[in-house]
Amino acid sequence: MTAPARSAALRALRDVSNGRSDLGSAQAQARKLLSDPRDRALATEIVAGTLRWRAALDHALFQISSRRPESIDPEVLDLLRVSAYQILYLDRVPNHAVVNDAVTLIRRLKKQSAAGFINAVLRTLASHSSTKTLPVRPTVSLPARNDIDREEILAYLSTTLSHPRWLVDRWLQRYGFDATEHWASFNNKPAPITLRVNTLKISPSALSADLKVEGVQVKAGRWLHETLIVTRGNPLLTPLANSGLFVVQDEASQLVATLVQASPTDCVLDTCASPGGKTVAIAGVMSNRGLLIAGDFRPPRLRLLARTLEQCGCDCAKVLRIDGRKQLPFTVAFDWVLVDAPCSGLGTLRRDPDIRWKRSAADLITFSASQTALLTSAAGVVTPGGRIVYATCSSEPEENEHVVERFLANTPGFTIERPAISLFPDLIDSNGYFRTLPYRDELEAFFAVVLRRNGAGQTNLQ
Repeated sequence: MTAPARSAALRALRDVSNGRSDLGSAQAQARKLLSDPRDRALATEIVAGTLRWRAALDHALFQISSRRPESIDPEVLDLLRVSAYQILYLDRVPNHAVVNDAVTLIRRLKKQSAAGFINAVLRTLASHSSTKTLPVRPTVSLPARNDIDREEILAYLSTTLSHPRWLVDRWLQRYGFDATEHWASFNNKPAPITLRVNTLKISPSALSADLKVEGVQVKAGRWLHETLIVTRGNPLLTPLANSGLFVVQDEASQLVATLVQASPTDCVLDTCASPGGKTVAIAGVMSNRGLLIAGDFRPPRLRLLARTLEQCGCDCAKVLRIDGRKQLPFTVAFDWVLVDAPCSGLGTLRRDPDIRWKRSAADLITFSASQTALLTSAAGVVTPGGRIVYATCSSEPEENEHVVERFLANTPGFTIERPAISLFPDLIDSNGYFRTLPYRDELEAFFAVVLRRNGAGQTNLQ
């Protein structure tokens, strides 16, 4: 009988690979099929690990097989990768069980002709059961002495540390070998569950105590007192999960939200608000007063946003369907506009390992055009003296400072304002850009900037 966790993991990976689902949704669906918590945890680990180490897995597999990945049926390839991950990176499952399950699963998929191939490749891999053939860590750092040195460095970073070659090449040029290696290693570690306490309802100490009663242990975040990092247990499996007492939100994302320093009398617009974590944080800063418009465009995202704000008791927030890339439907001005722009997500590869294989350098230009449109549209509804906070979870300059530079060049009357935040001055550079870097801060790579519209400022939204 095939282990249910491995069967669910393969199904989830197939949904991600063929574009039917993102990683989070695919894993959630897989967990629904499994009644045993241990099976749910194993399936989640297999899917995320397979995506995280895909390049290393392919290298190991195709040193055994003469066939290249692109020549293999996609379902067969995913099954090989899932099985190879268990053989090379997990020790709780016997290798012979992994091989037998793989053969059974491929037959169940009515691909009998591939059974022998899978059996031969995986048995050979299991008999060696080693990653010693992966490119070794180079003894040289940048600047490389010659092309051979650079090739060794890129082979190690892209294959052994399993990242897209084009991306680590960029990081290598900007930050050097040691930082790039640290960054890639950071991305290959499972991320903890991080919570932002909803201070409209509860204090961090009170939530910590409530979670402890449910068997969940937490520690304080490094940067903000509202941040709790889970060290044991899963708060999403407790009765507190839908209470509105907390939202699951990356620590770097929480820091971005603090850049919106709105007052209880301000009018604020969050143009790309779903799923709502930053909106909840802003409502807390505003003491649940003033007016906070939370917008998004896609109906499913709007429903998620509305549900989050209702659960969290954000009475000052109103949900509105808007397309932030176009002229916004307001004839009045806002004191603050948050443009948390849709982006490549290349700053979140630790939490979203599937993204590393979905993106290309060409995608950055496409995203930057949309981001520029969002920023330009936001500029039309900011009061004189008001501010835009532009943010992404991307590591790449095309989506970050290049967008800001283009906006400032084409939109008179705006300047960069250094955030008046004393909690984390080291995260703000000499240009006024907020930036978190995995190799430096042990946080996902986020970017943000405060753009002030020149003038005295007067809110005219009633």
